[in-house]
Amino acid sequence: MSDPSSMPQGLDALEARLKQDLAWLELPAKSWVPPRDVDGKPVVDVVIIGGGMAGLVASGMLKRLGVANHVVLDKAPAGHEGPWITFARMRTLRSPKQLTGPAIGLPALTFRAYYEALYGNEAWGALDRAPREIWMNYLIWYRRVLDLPVRNGISVDAVIPREDGMLDVICSHGEGTETLVARHVVLATGRDGLGGPYVPPIADGIDRKFWAHTADAIDFAALKGKRVGVLGAGASAMDNAATALEAGAKRLDMFVRRKELPRINKFTGIGSQGVVHGFAGLPDEWKWRFLNYAMGQQTPPPRPSVLRVSAFPQAHLHLESPITALAQDDDHLVVTTPKGCYPVDFLIFGTGFKVDLTSRPELAAVASHIRLWRDRFPVPADMPNSELEGSPDLGDAFEFLETEPGACPALAKIHCFNFPATLSHGKLTGDIPAISEGADRLARGIVRALFAADRERHFENLQAFDTPELLGDEWADDEMKTLSESSSERTST
Repeated sequence: MSDPSSMPQGLDALEARLKQDLAWLELPAKSWVPPRDVDGKPVVDVVIIGGGMAGLVASGMLKRLGVANHVVLDKAPAGHEGPWITFARMRTLRSPKQLTGPAIGLPALTFRAYYEALYGNEAWGALDRAPREIWMNYLIWYRRVLDLPVRNGISVDAVIPREDGMLDVICSHGEGTETLVARHVVLATGRDGLGGPYVPPIADGIDRKFWAHTADAIDFAALKGKRVGVLGAGASAMDNAATALEAGAKRLDMFVRRKELPRINKFTGIGSQGVVHGFAGLPDEWKWRFLNYAMGQQTPPPRPSVLRVSAFPQAHLHLESPITALAQDDDHLVVTTPKGCYPVDFLIFGTGFKVDLTSRPELAAVASHIRLWRDRFPVPADMPNSELEGSPDLGDAFEFLETEPGACPALAKIHCFNFPATLSHGKLTGDIPAISEGADRLARGIVRALFAADRERHFENLQAFDTPELLGDEWADDEMKTLSESSSERTST
């Protein structure tokens, strides 16, 4: 194993090393998918919706395997894809710094290599976890050095099956609208990729100016001197609470239904390559059992996030305090819990996300055909779980499956490479630890489908290939050699 201290310093040196590694591995592979066109317009083999971490690593893996004719679409401006500098409000990532994340097996593409090239080995040793802004810079660099085909400022409005078996991807951007014809579509759309933020019914009827979800754009400067409430105690709830306090909130009340904050991250404790590659092979009842248990235990907020909040004397934690009522009272809200009533000027919901296909207009043409786990899995009576019941039931390449076989065959070409894939495939799509393994599974499945679909063209290419390896003068048959020698002798005589 090489000594990390021997790593070349500076991004130029690191990029040279990455270029050499790719050359030694003969990567990316040559493009091999036969081009297609429709009415004189080129067909895109794969459209990836979402240019965050999952979309970038999916693109990198497709390019690695020779699927060069693909494109990544993201509605955000370049450098603002994903949550990292938008609604993520933690100081550092929650994952350990040494995880290889989207590096797709290339040491020079890891966050560690990037960080050491910029700041040195000693700085890496002193680093606790990756600052989220530096992580975003790393993803920008990742996109650049792999030369990934990302188009920014483009929203996908609809994905519509075509009669020829392909998909129309209807897009809008600053210059109007356009339609891409795609053979496959990958939804790399993050935590809310098949739905949106979950807000409990207690917010119904409450003026929107009084509350927000942690995924919303929040004007924290406007909360200076205000009384702020936070519902929930997960990582995002803690980070939003801390941000409000740091912006000058006069009082912060955090309402938690549990008796105590969760302390143990169960899935981290059993993390292994066995879980990464073996979870998808579990019987359905065991997949359900694993995730139902883990969700019931909940994931604790990171210790630094909790300390970031508790450092403020005006922060108050209320355990066993679910919100039983919420009401507007003139210019503020009144939060009611079993322990009392609390006036707040603004309430932040740290209540996570939900799967709700009806809330995704881009999937309107296919949503009713998508099979969910509840459609074919008998939910154990002792393990009901509405979130798992609403998870999509996916195939081997993260593709959607049909509720009614044959009703929407185009679903086999739409791949759910986002967080709701967890029940079918494990944690390969929404978090840093195994995102490369997830992208590898996705890309290989798409490659298999593309090759099978083009089998006639590939067979024709096989038949037409006529570049000789041997020219015929390398080695003669013994009998022919003898005859040739005899003829030569007679001629000389």
